[in-house]
Amino acid sequence: MFFETKSVHMSSLWYTQPMEKPMYPMRINKYLALKKHSTRKAADELITKRKVFINGRTAVLGDKVEENDSVEVRGGGIAKKFFYYAYNKPVGIITHSPQRGEVDIIQATALKGVFPVGRLDKNSHGLVILTNDGHITDRLLNPDYVHEKEYIVKTNKNLRSSFKKNMEAGVKLEDCVTKPCKVSILNENTFKVTLTEGRKHQIRRMCVALFNDVIDLQRVRILNIKLNKLGVGSYRAIEGEELKTFLDTLCKN
Repeated sequence: MFFETKSVHMSSLWYTQPMEKPMYPMRINKYLALKKHSTRKAADELITKRKVFINGRTAVLGDKVEENDSVEVRGGGIAKKFFYYAYNKPVGIITHSPQRGEVDIIQATALKGVFPVGRLDKNSHGLVILTNDGHITDRLLNPDYVHEKEYIVKTNKNLRSSFKKNMEAGVKLEDCVTKPCKVSILNENTFKVTLTEGRKHQIRRMCVALFNDVIDLQRVRILNIKLNKLGVGSYRAIEGEELKTFLDTLCKN
């Protein structure tokens, strides 16, 4: 049985799905993750801060729980409200750490107290998720989790007949071989690609390895969140069923 008492780290939407085929005894950090309270890393932090209790006893790292144990997470202060936004980043706007003369997303919007999850390079444009919920950062960016991101890419030369096959199979880069991906050819020099990883400048590097250069790159989807007709430089709230599906999908892993 799980209880949460006035925690500053939770959003009720993380509790919408029951655990699937749980195996007991189970490590306490995994238990809290499967209960949609937090990631395992965040659970370890709560345990270290002595905010987790098992059958009334303060939990320690490595503790295991049985199915009928009482698990409680205690916190102080007022419960924090989380906000989530879809933002259509223009070309030229920086996601993180702007240098002199550059403008980042937070400077470009009227939003306060939020941050971009992940990066989209200066010369690319499209969907970026902004939030004040630090829990989703690891879930969305950690390569251990499989979460789709979709892009529309235009190249400076026509795509070779072998481009789709080679791109989908995985491309050998200087430091790795990329994971298999999905590619749809839209016209002679434009394609749509769906990735489940996010290496630095990955799509641009993949195209170079396949004898082409990117001249336009737009991210149009992250999981179920779609850019659709959101204006360049505009943002909208992610809420309701769209937000529920997004958070539920993040929690499945």
